[in-house]
Amino acid sequence: MFSYWHDADCPVHPASAPDYMPLAQLRRVQLHRLKAVVTRAYEKVDLFRRRMDERKLKPEHLKTLDDAAKLPFTVKTDLRDTYPFGLFASPLSEVVRLHASSGTTGKPIVVAYTRDDVRVWAEVMVRTFAACGVRQGDVVQNAYGYGLFTGGLGAHYGAEALGATVIPVSGGNTDRQIMIMRDFSSTVFCATPSYFLHIIERASEMGVDLRELPLRVGVFGAEPWTQPMRERIERDSGIQAYDIYGLSEIIGPGVASECEVQAGLHVFEDHFYPEIINPETGEVIPEGEEGELVLTTLSKQAIPMIRYRTRDITRFVSEPCECGRTLRRIRRVGARSDDMLIVRGVNVFPSQVEAALLSVESALPHYQIVLTRAHDLDQMQVQVEVPKEHFTDKVSSLENVRKKIGHAVESTVGIRAEIVLVEPHTLERSQGKAKRVIDKRELK
Repeated sequence: MFSYWHDADCPVHPASAPDYMPLAQLRRVQLHRLKAVVTRAYEKVDLFRRRMDERKLKPEHLKTLDDAAKLPFTVKTDLRDTYPFGLFASPLSEVVRLHASSGTTGKPIVVAYTRDDVRVWAEVMVRTFAACGVRQGDVVQNAYGYGLFTGGLGAHYGAEALGATVIPVSGGNTDRQIMIMRDFSSTVFCATPSYFLHIIERASEMGVDLRELPLRVGVFGAEPWTQPMRERIERDSGIQAYDIYGLSEIIGPGVASECEVQAGLHVFEDHFYPEIINPETGEVIPEGEEGELVLTTLSKQAIPMIRYRTRDITRFVSEPCECGRTLRRIRRVGARSDDMLIVRGVNVFPSQVEAALLSVESALPHYQIVLTRAHDLDQMQVQVEVPKEHFTDKVSSLENVRKKIGHAVESTVGIRAEIVLVEPHTLERSQGKAKRVIDKRELK
């Protein structure tokens, strides 16, 4: 149903061949699928039908891809407000998989997959791994969490379908991760980038040099990370580190991926139609301008998502990619509109602080931002680890490092922060998504 290429002589994996589809054909596929998914949602999802009727819109009003901008948005609270099955377009008898968020900020969001949805998910993950240079015969150590989190099984199905050997180790137990990496000759590692930094650190303590292992590719996602962090990972482990993008509400991992050029993430837009909007007005903005990524699932059956507001800030890359893929690229997602901190009237993103810290050679890639309020004024403290030798040197050496980091943060963010230098291993390590910000301003 979703395959377009059947040439046995195709030089790429058959599932990745749609990545090179001629643009005119791709646009026809997108429009055909957009009409079909909007019709399905209109007929089977009460919330979507009501919003369409309020706008006096019918599925047949879609004539071009530009008409997608007329459709109503879907937001995360819609999934919570209709918990658990209110956005389903398929009966439970046709659903073969349920996943859910942790629900730490309220009711969890529930996502569902039909058998065809799972097959599409495996397909886009095959294309993700292929774009990252993973191939049949690789040994993939999958440290994304299994269970209700979509990361583990999403990566697992894709790697197996590609023909790789999968080690379903899941997250945590860092010493065992390193033992398996060494003893099983893993060539690919899947995890959050912050957790892999922890693995690098722990391996060094165990006397294991990752650069001497067969490991060559890291497939990292599930949290924003910066180019300086990529450079640190590649330098200290000897691998190529690739950024992938996805979210449970759309499908899980497999929405977009870097290729070996590492110059933006290709959106698998034959399945996910991307738009960039002004997050304040909701209007589609000109290509190349930065804004909020909006995604429409073009082939999802169980829960079709129409114009889902991801809250992720990015922009399209207009130039053709050297890899030859015709899929549009987005810049690395370095911030979320709902992760933005307003400190003394200044918009601050944790990714900006990270970039500033990693520009200073003495700073380790482990930090935490603590926000407080004193005398009605916001205070920002940045706790950052530095090598232990700075604490045994002269006090002037430690103060010099603190000043360098303080200057880098102020120059990048635009406000002054209190810099607190701490010894290695002081800050809590995460085995999943790193918790970078502690906001105490509203706590009593």
